[in-house]
Amino acid sequence: MARTNSSSGPTQRMLRVGEQVRAAITQVLQRDEIRDPLIESTVIAISEVRMSNDLKIATAYVTPLGQQDHAALVAALNRNARAVRKHITPALRQMKFMPEVRFRDDTSFDNYQKIDELLRSPEVARDLNRTTDDHGDDTAADTDDADKGSSN
Repeated sequence: MARTNSSSGPTQRMLRVGEQVRAAITQVLQRDEIRDPLIESTVIAISEVRMSNDLKIATAYVTPLGQQDHAALVAALNRNARAVRKHITPALRQMKFMPEVRFRDDTSFDNYQKIDELLRSPEVARDLNRTTDDHGDDTAADTDDADKGSSN
């Protein structure tokens, strides 16, 4: 019953294992088990871990809180990926294969901020107000149209 179509999204198993890996990596980072000055001095949020179809690769999306240089932190995490893998092994001992861990910068927060700025722009607010008026007060618009037609 293997699922071969990867375009339909992750399976329940991939989601469950990804969440287990995320929790294990979070614990390792909270306990400062990775000896790297940049990693130890930064608060790191792991928003998501995506697993490959065969569960052998875990891609962790990270956001360093309070730090502007995300690339340096992601590079430091990738340099220490083997140590992270070693430290998460006890928490994931039920797995047949221990996944290789890869770290990527999570840009979803930046995307959310861009969408929020767009929604707050005057053009969108004007369009939203126009749509609300169209749906909220249909009888007044019909009356105005009838009055315009009769005055000609």
